[in-house]
Amino acid sequence: MDRLRLLSLVVVVAGFSSFAWAQAAGSHMTALKDGIQVSSRGTTLQVTALRDDVIRVRASHDGPLPEDASWAVLSAARETSIPVTPEPDGFQTKALLVAVSPDLRVTVSDLAGNVIQQDAAPIAWQGHAFTIAKQDHIDSHFFGLGDKTGPLDRAGEAFTLWNTDAFGWQESTDPLYKAIPWFIEDRDGRAFGMLLDNTFRTFFDFGRKDPHRYTVSAADGPVDYYLVYGPDPKHVVETYAWLTGPTPLPPLWTLGFQQSRYSYYPESRVREIAHHLRADHIPADAIYLDIDYQDHYRPFTVDRQRFPHFEQMISDLTKEHFHTVLIVDLHIANYPGHNYYPYDSGIAGDHFVKNPDGTVYTGAVWPGPAVFPDFTQQSTRKWFGTLYKNFVDDGIAGFWDDMNEPSIFNVATKTMPDDIVHRIDEPGFKPRTATHLEIHNVFGMENSRATHDGLLTLRPNERPFVLTRASYAGGQRYAATWTGDNSSTWNHLRLCIPQIVNLGLSGFGMTGADVGGFAGTPQTDLLTKWIEVAAFQPIDRDHTAVGTGDQEPWVGGPAAETIRRRFIEERYRLMPYLYTTAEEMSRTGLPINRPLFLEFPHATEDGHPLDLDAPSEFLVGSDLLVAPPPYFDELDKYVLALPSGPWYDYWTGQPVDSSKHILIQPELAKLPVYIRGGSIIPIAPLTQSTDERPVGPLTLRVYPGPSCHGDIYQDDGHTFNYLKGEFFRQHFTCERSGTGQIKVHLDAPEGTFKPWWSEIRIEAYGLPKLISKTILASAGAADITLN
Repeated sequence: MDRLRLLSLVVVVAGFSSFAWAQAAGSHMTALKDGIQVSSRGTTLQVTALRDDVIRVRASHDGPLPEDASWAVLSAARETSIPVTPEPDGFQTKALLVAVSPDLRVTVSDLAGNVIQQDAAPIAWQGHAFTIAKQDHIDSHFFGLGDKTGPLDRAGEAFTLWNTDAFGWQESTDPLYKAIPWFIEDRDGRAFGMLLDNTFRTFFDFGRKDPHRYTVSAADGPVDYYLVYGPDPKHVVETYAWLTGPTPLPPLWTLGFQQSRYSYYPESRVREIAHHLRADHIPADAIYLDIDYQDHYRPFTVDRQRFPHFEQMISDLTKEHFHTVLIVDLHIANYPGHNYYPYDSGIAGDHFVKNPDGTVYTGAVWPGPAVFPDFTQQSTRKWFGTLYKNFVDDGIAGFWDDMNEPSIFNVATKTMPDDIVHRIDEPGFKPRTATHLEIHNVFGMENSRATHDGLLTLRPNERPFVLTRASYAGGQRYAATWTGDNSSTWNHLRLCIPQIVNLGLSGFGMTGADVGGFAGTPQTDLLTKWIEVAAFQPIDRDHTAVGTGDQEPWVGGPAAETIRRRFIEERYRLMPYLYTTAEEMSRTGLPINRPLFLEFPHATEDGHPLDLDAPSEFLVGSDLLVAPPPYFDELDKYVLALPSGPWYDYWTGQPVDSSKHILIQPELAKLPVYIRGGSIIPIAPLTQSTDERPVGPLTLRVYPGPSCHGDIYQDDGHTFNYLKGEFFRQHFTCERSGTGQIKVHLDAPEGTFKPWWSEIRIEAYGLPKLISKTILASAGAADITLN
């Protein structure tokens, strides 16, 4: 900082002693280059600007500010700062005004004076616990917090964040599997987000106890939170990805249909499932093996009685274009003296968590007595990652980290004791020990991190696929996720839609629910309808529990199978659009499944999110809207809620008048899907797996409307070569002339990757009849006119 700037700050600091501050005995405010620090009555509050639209708030009571470290926030974001303009009671950025009252209440406003967020009271301290209270409003709506159940809008509800194995959870069950302390508030057309970066047990009350305030509290740990301003909700989601990292570009095959159950065994049964999928021409890309492939449920082993030719089976499945995913739980069997390498090498390397007396902690899980890697040590994560080598060498494509809340059997808490000792030895943190109370909510995330990083070490140029049940904010950097052990009920089909959408708003764009339900055997029609809806969700995995009936796509008879096959096939035809949307997600953080308000924030006259009028509707990317009934088991007609503007029926291509009151009659074999006017959707010829090269032209479906455009992205689908420029990206635009002609412009492609098509078929909808033209694919720009 130069002398002139320093002098000006000193002058402004002197000016901070306004009348109000002068009356606050013992209060002191210090100007910082990027914000302010205030002390009053034993509390120190620091408010700084990372960007013009991102504010960080840290506080402590009777001591120094907490350690500046995070499992969630990227160091590059956390260490960013900008100079601010001092104000008498705070500071200003180019987007926000921040004011701190003498009793340390924070108010954040936009530059027009609209209050974005305001403390309803000073931070309340109770020993190590604290509560942050914010002003609530009757028109505030809250979204996020990961996989919590209930409606999309969290307003009027209260939640606990403490990762929990919640088998057969219900609509009122809380807590669940993930602790993602991030939410978005949408009020009066303005959106902002708040991330409380605290790994202890935390609590969020969105006006349930007091409708005039919402509270964020924790049993222990730091007051360290981030405020992210929009005002566009899409910008808030993108900025959260800047803070915690976006979901990486997944392998293409993970967007295909996946078949699983607890459990497929013996080896002949796995082969039978694979053969049936191919024989019935049901497109599929993955088969999962649950815990029964293991020897006595010991991780990193194979039961050679059930799977005598395990390696050959994996090789044969690969040749049939199936990717095999193995469950690998984190609990290592306590099995000394039997040449069980995961235990022996873990003990030798001192890699397991400890009791307070220094002995290794043992808890009962699937293999019986088990020990647990101390994933907060970088060295332990590296060791754990090496354990996958044999499976990787066998050709296993992905891994499934389950039971990592961590789940412990035969104890009332379902997890480790509070006083279990973890050792933090991690870049960015001071080496120290911590109790399980602090580490519990990040344990599953660090487990998935160990798996992810281990696979990268073993296969440096292959994108890992890891599926985790438990996680924390930022865990999307390492793994996809799902909604856990749901049930085979119509209500759980309904609940999975807001769960998946809120997970997407919470960073986890690659997510899904167990199709058909995990606990229980689904009715035939329920399985059919669930397969229809899941065809438009990011992860499409049919999975069920031990002891339940079969629920593969052919179960229930030929008529049901025909309907289900049709929707799975449609997913594969949409694969270019899905993959293009996934690539956008990897750059921006915008999820594959989105609420309507993310793309249409001003769709209602009073500013409330349109999703409140359409609780079951969701978007796939920006242009495709799925509109299932709000209650799947009801036969009554329901109202279609579409944002204003031109829309088209996805199945027929016919225009839909969104200005009219449209009633839809539910039908088992149909799922209403619509395309936004002004979209160009890429469609592929049908394949039986994503490994199969499509035969025929790429089809561009053109739906005329305002700002007509579309994109396609392609690469090899599995390596990181796209980072070296080996990708294909092309942008399309269209316009409709006064005479009814459709003119389509294809930009020159970017990247060096050669896609599968040699011809492009262009189909224009919204005209008296479908018009199409097929052209040769070109390396340059092209203009096509359709009469």
